[in-house]
Amino acid sequence: MQKVDGEIWDRERLRDPHKEADKQRRVRDMFAAIAPSYDLNNRLWSLGIDQSWRRKAVKLSQLKGDDRVVDVACGTGDLTILYADAVARLGKPAPVIGVDYTHEMLPPAVKKTASGAVYASGDAQRLPMSDASADVVSIAFGIRNVGDSRTAYDEFFRVLRPGGRVVVLEFSKPTNRLIRTGYDFYFNHVLTRLASLVARDKTGAYRYLASSVETFKPRHVMQQELEDAGFVDVKQTPVTFGVAVIYVGTKPA
Repeated sequence: MQKVDGEIWDRERLRDPHKEADKQRRVRDMFAAIAPSYDLNNRLWSLGIDQSWRRKAVKLSQLKGDDRVVDVACGTGDLTILYADAVARLGKPAPVIGVDYTHEMLPPAVKKTASGAVYASGDAQRLPMSDASADVVSIAFGIRNVGDSRTAYDEFFRVLRPGGRVVVLEFSKPTNRLIRTGYDFYFNHVLTRLASLVARDKTGAYRYLASSVETFKPRHVMQQELEDAGFVDVKQTPVTFGVAVIYVGTKPA
């Protein structure tokens, strides 16, 4: 892929990036550009809290030792690795498969992974897995970046076995007004500017991050889309004052 040096997300497109017809291509090019600094920025500006959210998502998956896990939009492998470690501790470990649409994110994932996880390029809307081949399908901070979340949920449902679980970890808007005010300031001003400096980013990636959260679907719509895809017992677990939410649903047996 050709290196991207210029602006991908200008002010006009950031009014609502989810309405852009070529959103998925822009997201892929954006992540390709920031892949080398992605982990550093995640740790700096979340103060490491993002890893606690991922660990909570793994816990809510109710893993069994022989579960097969597919981690979609795996990025540099943070959640994939946590799943691989959790499955290994339970015995009879099966490989955990990390899938990402941006190939440039996968080499850092491979470098961080000791064992138990494998990686492949793939689209959340057309997963390279057969029907009913997984027990858990997860996606962390990735459903915002998919071209059509409803198509992705249908695809997750397809690859899950009966009784399998879908786990979606995504940013949200805190419901407490005071916390939301501080969150908005930090997200839209502090994080956006400093993360762009650290990454030496000219694509607008961190402006996109703030805008994509601000304009994304609210919690009740997220839950409804999962239920429309066929998942049952869909539950929401807010974390850190509702800055993020973990959604878990089950494919009927």
